[in-house]
Amino acid sequence: MTSNTYTFPVLSIIRAFAIVAIINSAFNFTYSNIQTNCYPFSPYSMKLKFILLFTLTIIFCQLVAAQSKLKAIKAGKVIDVVSGTVLNQQVILIDSNTIVNIGTGLAIPANAEVIDLSNATVLPGLIDCHTHITSQPSGDYYGDIFRKTPMDYAITAHIYAKRTLQAGFTTCRDVGAAAFIDVALRNAINSGEIEGPRLQVATLFIGSTGSHGDLNGFSPFLSFQLPKEMMGVADGVDALRKQVRYNIKYGADVIKFGAGAGVLSEEESVGAPQFSLEEMKAIVEEAKMWGRKTCAHAHGTDAIKQAIRAGVASVEHGSFLDAEAIQLMKQQGTYLVADIYNDDYIMSEYKRLGYPQKILDKEQLVGRTQRESFAKAVKGGVKIAYGTDAGVYPHGWNGKQFYYMVKYGLTPIQAIQAATINAADLLGWKERIGSITKGKWADIIAIEGNPLDDVTLLEKVKFVMKDGKVYKNELKK
Repeated sequence: MTSNTYTFPVLSIIRAFAIVAIINSAFNFTYSNIQTNCYPFSPYSMKLKFILLFTLTIIFCQLVAAQSKLKAIKAGKVIDVVSGTVLNQQVILIDSNTIVNIGTGLAIPANAEVIDLSNATVLPGLIDCHTHITSQPSGDYYGDIFRKTPMDYAITAHIYAKRTLQAGFTTCRDVGAAAFIDVALRNAINSGEIEGPRLQVATLFIGSTGSHGDLNGFSPFLSFQLPKEMMGVADGVDALRKQVRYNIKYGADVIKFGAGAGVLSEEESVGAPQFSLEEMKAIVEEAKMWGRKTCAHAHGTDAIKQAIRAGVASVEHGSFLDAEAIQLMKQQGTYLVADIYNDDYIMSEYKRLGYPQKILDKEQLVGRTQRESFAKAVKGGVKIAYGTDAGVYPHGWNGKQFYYMVKYGLTPIQAIQAATINAADLLGWKERIGSITKGKWADIIAIEGNPLDDVTLLEKVKFVMKDGKVYKNELKK
């Protein structure tokens, strides 16, 4: 907990009043001389005096408020994700939302709020590159599809955002949401109206007709009363370019498309390509022209390789990797974002949640193979970024994947780097987030114990700071 949270504001207020009182006395002395030697008394002079004093008071209160944004964290241990080492007894100095220094034995300014994390291990805020933060299964599969409107999802999205932040994930890339709910959520978080991680959002998942991104398995007479473009379904180069522009027009930070088939839909195939290479290239090129990166949902081998050749920044899932796909990813610098925890949750809970057996059968086929592919990618030197598919399972459980990433080939520090500096690089924000480094935003978490000895400790984050503001502190003094 903070050691001088209450003392500092009181002293600051006293100092502000003292400064204003001194100015008032000086003004009175000057005013008296002017009145005696130069001008007769005038009520306008008194008004002028009041206006000047009021203005000076406002200025000095603002200066005091600015000074009060200084914070100093006393950290017992810091995971330096850049060097992959542990630093002991560090002081992290923060001004407003920015880290201004970190080191051993740094002088702490007298007016800084001190946060004592000397019994904790401190890390950069975690980053999840694959979430669906606006929803999660309610237990009624058909009801979620046919009875809920976008308003139903929008009204609960803030709950999931807060849970994610409380779990230590201060940044997320959200890769698909209906009706631009994710854009509204991002904007509300950015304006400080609600609590949540900073977001990059993909808005509408772009899929081909009949694909994983389309509604499958139901009557062709079903119709959703939405603009056609808001369904995210498009076919052919020209239509896909238009869909990319539509997504960007209404707020997309990143473009997500379905290069191949999927699991959690009633479309039949698991891995088949669902766009041609020409179509994928059109999506990537159009997004790049507008300054956006692309990520491709792809389980199947051919779909993965086509997406890589098209130039995507990351492959999501990557369940059926072969040697050629791994080599292509290395050559192109393509990130793998593999959600290798959620198979456990799907196989244990989705029957109870009302999902059709055909979906469970597809997951049974994919789950083990995806983990084996992840292990091959790690051995092959593919770049890995942390992504969980949170929303498939409850939000706030994002940290559960660290255990599986270590189980299937990463060292604990590599798993942490996947969720910090690697993820920041994939998002294009490596100059702002991803490490506790001078000049970066003050996104900082803390846990009890050492995650390099037990990576599951990252499931129990005790302290969360985002943008220099503390959102959670459950650590003992």
